[in-house]
Amino acid sequence: MPTGIGVVCPFDMALDGELWRWIPAGVSLFFTRTPFMAEPVSLELAEGVSDDGDIYNAARNLSVVNPAVIAYACTSGSFVNGVAGARHVSKMMEAASNAQGVSTSEALLEALAYLGASRIAVITPYVAELTVRLGDFLREAGHSVVSEAGLGLEGGIWEVPYGTTAELIRRADVPEADVIFISCTNLPTYDLIAPLESELGKPVLSANQVTAWASLRRAGKEAVGPGQRLLA
Repeated sequence: MPTGIGVVCPFDMALDGELWRWIPAGVSLFFTRTPFMAEPVSLELAEGVSDDGDIYNAARNLSVVNPAVIAYACTSGSFVNGVAGARHVSKMMEAASNAQGVSTSEALLEALAYLGASRIAVITPYVAELTVRLGDFLREAGHSVVSEAGLGLEGGIWEVPYGTTAELIRRADVPEADVIFISCTNLPTYDLIAPLESELGKPVLSANQVTAWASLRRAGKEAVGPGQRLLA
């Protein structure tokens, strides 16, 4: 029987198919979404999609299929309340199920520790206040943000072309950065990671990548991503 990983994601996530690309044979993903909110992508939306009751209920629904792990696949919703808030999200999912929990922001911290990286260039599609809040989260966790850049988008993030993201990364990369992180599980990244790592000579992490990697590790599995340093 396939290993199951449950995924709680925001109502507007459009990249289920991208997340599947990191998943090996013998593992199934089961998605559920938090309730719709009539808000632009903002600090308020990040706080709204991380509501305790909504996450608990979503994880409770997923528990019916008995996943080994439940991931909260939302970067902003898991960093918006700091490191304790990211861990609280996982605890809520675990309380609602028999699964191990992990949030995207926790997965990011685990990936940074795994790579031994601490000086980060941060790339986001967000408005400025959300990008700043991500920097605050990373600094609270003991890391240095040496560069940051955002697209300032309030919606349509899944429609951003690879070329736009790649140019933003190139502009934000600085010699001091030992890793680049591309935030937001709704921003396409899979086909960018390996080529940009080769071009820039340093690891490039993305929100969906670290979410898949950390979830699969908890299930005793390995993520699929040829040429991606985190998965080597």
